[in-house]
Amino acid sequence: MADRDSLPLPLEVRARLAELELELSEGDITQKGYEKKRSKLLQAYLPHTPGAERRIPVTPSSSSSSSSRYQRRRSTGSRDERYRSDVHSEAVQAALERHSERKMAVLLPSKRRSLIGQTSMDTYTPPDSSSGSDAEGSLGRAGGVSVDSWISRALHGSPSTSSSSSSHSNSSANAARLAETSMHTYAIGPMSHLSLKRRGLREMGVSAENGIVVRHSSDYHSDRPWSSLDSEDSLSAPPDITSYMPDSAPISVHRPQISMITRPPPKYGNAELMETGDGVPVSSRVSAKIQQLVNTLKRPKRRPLREFFVEDFEELLEVQQPDPSLPRPEGAESIPIEGVELERLKNCPASLEAALLRWGAIAPKAPCLTTTHSNAKQPYTLTYGKLWSRSLKLAYNLLHKLGSKQEPIIHPGDRVALVYPNSDPAAFMVAFYGCLLAEVVPVPIEVPLTKKDAGSQQIGFLLGSCGVTVALTSDACHKGLPKSASGDVMQFKGWPKLLWVLTDSKHLSKPPREWFPLIKDANNDTAYIEYKTCKDGSVMGITVTRMAMLSHCQTLTHTCGYSEAETVVNVLDFKKGIGLWHSVQTSVLNMLHVVSVPYALMKVNPLSWIQKVCQYKAKVACVKSRDLHWALMAHKEQPDTNMSSLRMLLVADGSNPWSISSCDAFLNVFQNMGLRSEVICPCAGSPEALTIALRRPQESSSKPAGRGVLSMTNLSHGVIRVDTGEKLSVLTLQDVGTAMPGAVVCVVKVEGVPQLCKADEIGEICVSAVATGTSYYGLTGMSKNTFEVCPVACDGGLVSDCVFVRSGLLGFVGPGRMIFISGTLEGLMQVGGRKHNADDLIATALAVEPMKFIYRGRTVVFSVTVLYDERIVLVAEQRPDSTEEESYQWMSRVLQAIDGIHQVGVYCLALVPANTLPKTPLGGIHLSETKQLFLEGGLHPCSILMCPHSCITNLPKPRQKQPEVGPASVMVGNLVAGKRMAQASGRDLSHMEDNEQFLFLSEMLQWRAQTTPEHILYTLINSRGAVGSSLTCLQLHKRAEKIATLLYERGQLRDGDHVALVYPPGLDLIAAFYGCLYAGCIPITVRPPHPQNISTTLPTVKMILEVSRSVCVMTSQMISKLLKSRDASVAVDFKLWPPILETDDLPKRRCPLMFKPSDPDSLAYLDFSVSTTGMLAGVKMSHNATSALCRSVKLQCELYPSREVAVCLDPYCGLGFVLWCLCSVYAGQQSVLISPMDLEVNPALWLQAVSQFKVRDTFCSYSVMELCTRSLSSLTDTLKARGMDLTRVRSCVVVAEERPRVASDPVLL
Repeated sequence: MADRDSLPLPLEVRARLAELELELSEGDITQKGYEKKRSKLLQAYLPHTPGAERRIPVTPSSSSSSSSRYQRRRSTGSRDERYRSDVHSEAVQAALERHSERKMAVLLPSKRRSLIGQTSMDTYTPPDSSSGSDAEGSLGRAGGVSVDSWISRALHGSPSTSSSSSSHSNSSANAARLAETSMHTYAIGPMSHLSLKRRGLREMGVSAENGIVVRHSSDYHSDRPWSSLDSEDSLSAPPDITSYMPDSAPISVHRPQISMITRPPPKYGNAELMETGDGVPVSSRVSAKIQQLVNTLKRPKRRPLREFFVEDFEELLEVQQPDPSLPRPEGAESIPIEGVELERLKNCPASLEAALLRWGAIAPKAPCLTTTHSNAKQPYTLTYGKLWSRSLKLAYNLLHKLGSKQEPIIHPGDRVALVYPNSDPAAFMVAFYGCLLAEVVPVPIEVPLTKKDAGSQQIGFLLGSCGVTVALTSDACHKGLPKSASGDVMQFKGWPKLLWVLTDSKHLSKPPREWFPLIKDANNDTAYIEYKTCKDGSVMGITVTRMAMLSHCQTLTHTCGYSEAETVVNVLDFKKGIGLWHSVQTSVLNMLHVVSVPYALMKVNPLSWIQKVCQYKAKVACVKSRDLHWALMAHKEQPDTNMSSLRMLLVADGSNPWSISSCDAFLNVFQNMGLRSEVICPCAGSPEALTIALRRPQESSSKPAGRGVLSMTNLSHGVIRVDTGEKLSVLTLQDVGTAMPGAVVCVVKVEGVPQLCKADEIGEICVSAVATGTSYYGLTGMSKNTFEVCPVACDGGLVSDCVFVRSGLLGFVGPGRMIFISGTLEGLMQVGGRKHNADDLIATALAVEPMKFIYRGRTVVFSVTVLYDERIVLVAEQRPDSTEEESYQWMSRVLQAIDGIHQVGVYCLALVPANTLPKTPLGGIHLSETKQLFLEGGLHPCSILMCPHSCITNLPKPRQKQPEVGPASVMVGNLVAGKRMAQASGRDLSHMEDNEQFLFLSEMLQWRAQTTPEHILYTLINSRGAVGSSLTCLQLHKRAEKIATLLYERGQLRDGDHVALVYPPGLDLIAAFYGCLYAGCIPITVRPPHPQNISTTLPTVKMILEVSRSVCVMTSQMISKLLKSRDASVAVDFKLWPPILETDDLPKRRCPLMFKPSDPDSLAYLDFSVSTTGMLAGVKMSHNATSALCRSVKLQCELYPSREVAVCLDPYCGLGFVLWCLCSVYAGQQSVLISPMDLEVNPALWLQAVSQFKVRDTFCSYSVMELCTRSLSSLTDTLKARGMDLTRVRSCVVVAEERPRVASDPVLL
């Protein structure tokens, strides 16, 4: 305040200037008036220079920029009628509705605020199209002190520094800051080239020595480091340079605490920021008058209608109060840990393709892959020479033999699917490296065995989002795929149309000698896409770059100690995960010999992998804890078993906390057969972060592996507490090693801001390294939240300048920087404020005599939401030899065990028959499909135990009598009293247009027959899609006259007699209707009986005739024969029918005298409809009501004689009858009629007619739309090829009402 008082402007002058700015922003004064009054106020206080004019001196640049700026301000605040817009008014009303619930503060005058107090307002006003040219802007910034900047300093008390100097100082400080932070580097991982640039980080440098890559740290320009990073070209608020504190640590950059309350308002686009009295920032591009209206109307006078429908059930639920005695983390804040520096590999290839080329040339006969089979076949060995030659041949065929030379099907960078069974790793390996050589991105997926495979539709969605059009497979796999009747591969649900390419050598052409692929160094192009199934069943593709793939292989080589010609036994799935990383990628980099043991062989002989280790003297074996357990169950004392050659037994699911039991039991049994304890090496990995940690093969003198006995009760609260091993409610964890070389690992909170966890707190493991995934393909938003995480410390500062990747694994960093995994984020369930892991509950259930009643590997646990909280459901497959009584006893013991160990209740425990749960390709239970079956009631369990009383603790509180009348009572009272809370009204139909002078439809038809006799009113499309017949105005008039003559002469009918019209959908029905009007009869349209179901449909026709008191039936000769047939006589005696008149042979002479109704309120026709419940209802429609209905349809649908409308509705009642028979005569438009009955023969008939006639508006029913969708959804490409084009369709009206509801004159019969 003292600074403001020391300025030369008096307080009254400042107040007057502020009022002037407010009046200008509100549009109360013009720009010229504002400048005149401002100049007059400031004239006595401006510094004068000799020779200066009396008016305010301004530089040309500042004048242009300020005038353009004021011009923008005037355009937003002026009340000139040139800027009036109905669209703008509607937008204002929408804004008022959106802001109606926000609480309003006292309205104060608006004032401009600068984004940073040290700079002027002009500093943050970037030039746009309305602010002059770039040259003018540069002159303004380079010039001296302008009047605008001087006034801004005088009004707001900013230091006397020009905007140009402020901008220059900011840019200099920013450049110095980047230069300083770029000095800190750390090794990330081995690469040869890297151009990785993520938002908020500058491009990282790369050293090309032996493929070692160094990533440079840089400053992250954001004061909210936990928010998702912006794109490179996005506009964001300038960084607060003064808040940066350089730090020499290579990992952590300490920053002062960031306050969300004092953060300066951001700048939106090119608009200046203003602030209203209640602190809400607004843009000056939007009129301040509008913003003040919004603030004024924030508090509505009456409560919104939706508040009367607020569900108060949540308020009645029992809210559990937080217990202050619950365990909470108390340790110090954890710090990121770094892996060891990656040693430089000697003579390392620059890419995996280069490694394959090297080994194919140097050692072509060296074994690469040996495939074993479950049958008696001899093992097949693929050498490096064959792998190179076959991959080369496949790469050539992909690029040059698919499609034509001018238009090849596959280009470099396209995605292709790899569909290979788990028993054929050799073909998969050839296809994988063939795609790498062709620079094509492979997408490995599972083989679809049936049309209804679990999760197959989601795989199809992934292929469609990746743009996959080609699928590579082997000859044997292609023969096993489900085929259609034509012999082609069946179109799977949700899959795109694929071209299946066989990759066996006999189906490929040999490349010419002069053709050779371009072997590039590893770069940031996508190498492959690995799919991942999420908790909800959705499938996402993780992209891995070539640089990340090579760096990952080098990291695994360094960690596992691979050397050339070593033998590795692999039991894992070679298409994804650890099996892919070790047996397909790292093996080629190091010329390893991989012995693959398929899953089918493991089911027959669980000891097969141990036999292969002994046979080949393997050094490394990649298995799961499941394989260890199976080997224990099938183990028999065999004297020739010797596992001393193993130096590393890699346990792929070491991240599963319960894998330690299998490891210990396996070691106890096979330790006397040469297996050493230091050989067992559990590891942890995920598709997003690749390998996170791996326990190194230790020497006998090294320290033992880390273990921890933790309390499961504390773990459910996310807290680590060491417990004794004697208790049942403890969890023993084993470490999965330390961080990978060149990587940085940290633990962040699972929910909310990615803040570092405390040392005794469970969190999500995050990794920063080159060897990680890049993104979820096609999912930018989810990729930012997973692959671009910036952890923050407790004070709000960034922990590191590098970005991290979420792994989806939960754990902590223990002593000695060892990483412990306690579960996965996918299996986490939060029940009653506590977190439980699905694997823990499964392990508890399996510990209760599992082998006697259920299958060990066929148990799933998931959660469902009941009463706003998750509830636990356990589903398992029951053995066929167990009785119902024994099963219920086992289920009761499982409930007791889970309650005693985990202190949580089970909502439902269900046992289903064997082999009924949906399976994954490797035999596991498909979790999301099982959950969906449970929610849909499709599990069909043989034993089920529901326990809602033990797990639902937030039951609703007893309802209490309300002390006063509540909103629900008011609403019910109004409804009971007959008061309408809201109503909708259409346009007023009182005004008649010039051509609407006729009141009656019969007179309207006569007038059209005289004025436009050749105008076509109706066109009927037959079942083949051709024009069957048509009616002009004159033709319809003449036919109606003949029908009136028929009624007079043959029927002997009088005025007012009721006539039933029993016709199929067509033009005869229309002519008969107007013939009745000409004769003065009352028509009733009746649906004819179905020939194939006459016994049930004919009584309905008879009932309508009896209720309507029809004295005559008019129909065609075909329907008349049907009514007289023997089948019809069985249902209804023919003698009971009224007289039947056939209209196929009409009299040739005209009607001598046509009936003219005298009263508009007289009856025009009867509308009968049968509801879905079988109730018959009829409506009397007067001439006045009919005219009003046609007029409303005409106005709403904009029907004119020049329009064409396609109608595919049943023409017997309701709006379908009106559109079929009445509207064309009333409005004059041409109606293209398609019978819904013909769609059963030709489902594409309706859409073909719409495309053929280039119709803009069409009417159909829900049944028509459902039939077309069901029959044509898989034929869209065929219809496009036939020339079907629906781009001209403006509106497709789906008619759901089956009978008219008109306020004019409807009377129920």
